[in-house]
Amino acid sequence: MTAAPPPVLTLGADQARRIALRAQGLLGAPDRRGGVRGVLRHLGAVQLDTISVLARSHELVPYARLGAVGRPAVEQALWGVGGSFEYWSHAACVLPIEEWPLFAFRRRSYRDRGHLWGHQVSPRAYRAVLDRLRAEGPLTSTELGGAKRTAEWWDWSDTKIAVERALAFGDVVCTERRGWKRVYAAAEQAVPAELYQRELTDQECLTRLVRQAGQALGVATRADLMDYHRLKSAQLDAVLAESGLLPVTVAGWGQGGGTATTAAWADPAALAGEPRGRHRTTLLSPFDSLVWDRARTERIFGMSHRLEAYTPKHLRVHGYFAMPLLTGGRLVGRVDPAREGKVLVARRVSLDAPRHLPALAGALREAAQWVGCTGVRVEALADEALRPALDRLLG
Repeated sequence: MTAAPPPVLTLGADQARRIALRAQGLLGAPDRRGGVRGVLRHLGAVQLDTISVLARSHELVPYARLGAVGRPAVEQALWGVGGSFEYWSHAACVLPIEEWPLFAFRRRSYRDRGHLWGHQVSPRAYRAVLDRLRAEGPLTSTELGGAKRTAEWWDWSDTKIAVERALAFGDVVCTERRGWKRVYAAAEQAVPAELYQRELTDQECLTRLVRQAGQALGVATRADLMDYHRLKSAQLDAVLAESGLLPVTVAGWGQGGGTATTAAWADPAALAGEPRGRHRTTLLSPFDSLVWDRARTERIFGMSHRLEAYTPKHLRVHGYFAMPLLTGGRLVGRVDPAREGKVLVARRVSLDAPRHLPALAGALREAAQWVGCTGVRVEALADEALRPALDRLLG
């Protein structure tokens, strides 16, 4: 007689929220010994973006978890020491170099497709780029011969097309940036030999990436797990049972909240003890892995948040680069920051409740100090009645 499967554990929405926060390094003591590289290894991926308002997104992610870690230390930890590489994960991300073998499935997929993003390039141009990198060492696209044919951002040169294709295929790797420019290197020269030579099957890659996503999320739906490294449904289904994640249900994650439950998967280590510890108060990049998935953010925190940088100015509700305010384990407001000389400017601020004013003031002061500003100015408050109290807190 076949034994009945063990009952599926049901988590409450608050418990699931705390598990997610701890898994993302935002509940409990920060790992200061591990530092920025520890944050990267823990999260598995840090998204990159060209927008820089308060700071670039990849700087804001470790700042949110570690506090005012020096910005040069962030750059040094992520680039220039061979401990990471850039590749397509959730989006364009910086990844721990240990994950190089895990993306073999995606490199093979790109090779099978042949061309990328509609660009075509000759085999001769492709070989020429590889030959130069192998002979001369790491180079930027400018040093290789130029990134664009014209001033238009999309009009890539043959050299740029070739090196980006080589990056996708895994013949080239980016482990360093100079002045925000990618530095390209021959993969066999830049990736440690034991990692470069480790060829995993698609099944092995996907199993480990799903497990890593589950560990970084703590508790997650199927859609959450797919979104973390942008996997397809069939890819997830092929390995989910082997990933080591445990099936659970979460009460309050269903439509309408309340007691409605949703099927999810959890990291066994996340279930081993009740998530407790100090909550971080901080401003979050819109590209932070805690909030980069809009559906998950709304499900866990009740905040519908979207980046409005590409929304026409007159249609923006919260601002160009509105950063959610995290405090007490909840998202309680938004700040759209800017910098004018030595002043951090909060162009728009909204709060769920007046009781969060001290947290807002503290987050603004800490962020200003981190980026070298000596003052804070709040231009627009959603509730202007809060201004006198906020001015007193900002001193």
